[in-house]
Amino acid sequence: MTVPLGGIPLADHAAVYAALDDAGFTDVWSSEVAGADAFTPLALAAAWSPRLRLGTAITPVFTRGPGLLAMSAAALAEAAPGRFALGVGASSPVLVRDWNAIEFDEPFKRTRDVLRFLRAALRGETVDGAFDTFAVRRFALERPPSVPPPVLLAALRPGMLRLAAAEADGVILNWLAADDVPTALAEVGERRPGFDVAARIFVCPTEDTAYARALGRRMITGYLTVPAYAAFHRWLGRQDSLGPMWEAWAAGDRRGASAAVPDEVVDALVLHGSPEQCVAAVRRYAENGVDVPVIAVLPTPEITERGAAAWMDLLPRLGPGKAA
Repeated sequence: MTVPLGGIPLADHAAVYAALDDAGFTDVWSSEVAGADAFTPLALAAAWSPRLRLGTAITPVFTRGPGLLAMSAAALAEAAPGRFALGVGASSPVLVRDWNAIEFDEPFKRTRDVLRFLRAALRGETVDGAFDTFAVRRFALERPPSVPPPVLLAALRPGMLRLAAAEADGVILNWLAADDVPTALAEVGERRPGFDVAARIFVCPTEDTAYARALGRRMITGYLTVPAYAAFHRWLGRQDSLGPMWEAWAAGDRRGASAAVPDEVVDALVLHGSPEQCVAAVRRYAENGVDVPVIAVLPTPEITERGAAAWMDLLPRLGPGKAA
């Protein structure tokens, strides 16, 4: 499950983590956009729910210096030894440049360089030297974790997918349909033992189809017009289905862009229906090769109306159950 849950204060998440554990969830994964940072919700989970595995999906490689990113990861790995995974990725120009006043230059190289730095630093090595996109002088963690966390790489297209396969401990997929997973994993090739494939999967657990599709269209228009995601979906073969959206967006017609997103694309990328129908759709990702399907629950009329009580009723219906 993606945490924190919307509408519930972080201070009240002890009950959320307990409910997730009771429902059979194995992992909680954070994100980092403009809400909570990636590490704080997981630090709370480390203290409050010692059985849950923790992961970031993702921590951007631009918005923290390499040393600070290593320190944050090492601290969480020390707090939750053996059950924390660090997911990193390039993020986007909006988040990096527009919101954090940092240049978004050479994202592939920066991601590769930070990945290599982190792998060495989290093993307790002293890192001293120049990478293509930055230089580090004699950095060593004062508290290297006894169990170095695996480092997973967010990847969309072939170059980053192959980098993940060659140098990371796993890959994180995002904004793709269950049927797209084999296309992405073909670039990863044969997986090493312990190499995890995680995917964030957007779920809108409501039977109000009109509401779910309207929300899905807004999200797709906001995300898949970002150049990296647009290129990703062209690579996946959606030029014909999403081309009208991209053309309307480029012309400044935001409303027309949203209206141009076909229902079948919304239904493939934003799962909706009853919680049980959503769980069945999530399982298709696992059947197609995802080891860690990470549900990201979107707001629904039911959640908005009832708040925390709705969440507590919903989580058991979305969970895999203890037997799983």
